Amino acid sequence: MKWCSLILLALLGSAGVQAGETRLQLVGEARLEVLFWSIYDSRLYSADGSYTEGQRPLRLELQYLRDVEGSDLVEHTHNEWQHLQLRSESKAAWLEQLAAMWPDVRENDVLAMEIGESGGSTFTLNGEALGSISDPEFGPSFLAIWLSPDTSQPGLRRDLIGMN
Repeated sequence: MKWCSLILLALLGSAGVQAGETRLQLVGEARLEVLFWSIYDSRLYSADGSYTEGQRPLRLELQYLRDVEGSDLVEHTHNEWQHLQLRSESKAAWLEQLAAMWPDVRENDVLAMEIGESGGSTFTLNGEALGSISDPEFGPSFLAIWLSPDTSQPGLRRDLIGMN
C-alpha cells in the first residue's frame, strides 16, 4: 500500500511547477504554429490554476520545437511589442537586457519567465537561471505578447488562459 501512496504523490506532484516556496498550477497550454511549422508549446501557470490579469506569481514556459537563435527571439519580442503598440521608455533597455541574457535555443529547450510576488521577472532555460529584470513594468509588458486581448495570436491566448 505504501508504494501506491508514493506513486499517487509523484503523479500529483507533476501537475504543477515549483516556484520558490509557491507551487504553481497549470492554467492552460497551447502550440504556436506558423504556416505548417510548429514553433513551440507554451504553458501558463498560476498559484491557483486560473488566470486573472495582474496576478502574481505567474509563469510562462515555452518549449521550443525547433532551433531558434537568441537574436531572433529578441527581434520577435520587439515585433510583438510593435504590434501591441507598447509605449514604454524602458523598451529599448529591456531589449538590450534580453539580448544579453537569451542564448540560442535548441529543439526541446524550455525557456521560462516568472513574475514573482515583488513584480520582478526571472528567466530560466531548462531550469537554469539566465537572469532577471527587476522593473515591475517589464513582466506584464512581456506577458502581453501572449496574454493581451490585442495579441497577434488570439487562439493561443484563449488556450493559455483556459478559455477553450
